Amino acid sequence: MSDQATDKNHAVWLIFFMLGLGTLLPWNFFMTATMYFTGRLGVPEDGGNRNSMEASYNNVSTLCAMLPLLVFTCLNSFLHQRVPQRLRIIGSLAVIFLLFLTTAIVVKIEMAPLSFFVITMITIVIINSFGAILQGSLFGMAGILPAKYTTPIMSGQGLAGTFAAFSMICAIASGSKLNDAAFGYFITACVVILLTIVSYLVLHKLEFYQHYNQSQVESPVSDENNLDLLEGENTAETGSVFNLEEGEQSVSIWAIFKKIWVMALSVCLAFTVTISTFPAVTVDVKSQITDGGTWEMYFIPVGCFLLFNISDWAGRSLTAMCLWPGKTSILLPIFMTARAVFVPLFMLCNVQPRHYLPVVFEHDAWFVVFIITFAFSNGYLASLCMCFGPKLVAPHEAETAGAIMAFFLSLGLALGAAFSFLFRAII
Repeated sequence: MSDQATDKNHAVWLIFFMLGLGTLLPWNFFMTATMYFTGRLGVPEDGGNRNSMEASYNNVSTLCAMLPLLVFTCLNSFLHQRVPQRLRIIGSLAVIFLLFLTTAIVVKIEMAPLSFFVITMITIVIINSFGAILQGSLFGMAGILPAKYTTPIMSGQGLAGTFAAFSMICAIASGSKLNDAAFGYFITACVVILLTIVSYLVLHKLEFYQHYNQSQVESPVSDENNLDLLEGENTAETGSVFNLEEGEQSVSIWAIFKKIWVMALSVCLAFTVTISTFPAVTVDVKSQITDGGTWEMYFIPVGCFLLFNISDWAGRSLTAMCLWPGKTSILLPIFMTARAVFVPLFMLCNVQPRHYLPVVFEHDAWFVVFIITFAFSNGYLASLCMCFGPKLVAPHEAETAGAIMAFFLSLGLALGAAFSFLFRAII
């Protein structure tokens, strides 16, 4: 096969975009459909106050999503070489499809709030467990391709949130009943998951992907690095071992981590900051306009979910044209650390109810500016890290590096979910 293989009609790029969309669509549909879930849990207590299940839904659902995401991403980092890629990806998508179909059916079934709460949380746990395997496998696949092929994954994930938020806004605008709108959400998700399965099957038939996949599998003995390995030299530095009998290389996870730890910790910090406030804190920000009009009705669907996801998507997509700062620049971890300022900024917005902190940024414009900057920086900087991580190691180590990066991304999500309880409680 030619070394100059080309991605005809950008087919591989578009398929990775579709696969990225499929990985985050499940969680985004659960997160954006908050009105539906809290509506079914909303049995008022004590004069109309929110009951404990409704009040804690955002925090608990986020934790139920992020903890299994972390655990199964970790397992995928160690087991991805033992379980065939096709089984990991097709199996995960099939389970997610069945759970969404079940969720759509549950929309039409009356049940007690406690039973509904338990079923919903179990569904979120299972979906995100398989979503973690899917995401880790996908970043591992992208690791064997040129760096720009991580961008469509991140961009597709960003579109998942935008698509879910836009669907909610359309449902509100149509005047549909909440249950009818929710049924439409989940059926739409089923269709997208089916398209994702088809896209993955097509990917393996494309010459461009086959070229890079074969290049990653083959490790010619004539290669200079392999000569070093055959002589038993520099194995501690490369993290590789060459097996003469089997004719293949195995990789040391610890050795690879030492090469990419800055990128791994940076992406972890990015999502710790993001999930600690979005959506657990941001969804409770109230508009200063309280006349019951159109803006108040659309404030959270537009000002929180849609603006966040569009800005995040824009940031992720920008990495297709710009990769600044570079993979060895100290500016990238500095910018990541600086994003922590958004935590107190959101806590000082008009979050209701509140108990301890004052409202400093009451005007809606403050919140809108914060959410746009917050989301754009998350999308752009996190995408840079995910692009650079697998490129800091040897080609045959790239898939493992991608899986490690996915694990630290998930670690950031889990830490953010844990911190969200603290930040929401002290407002």
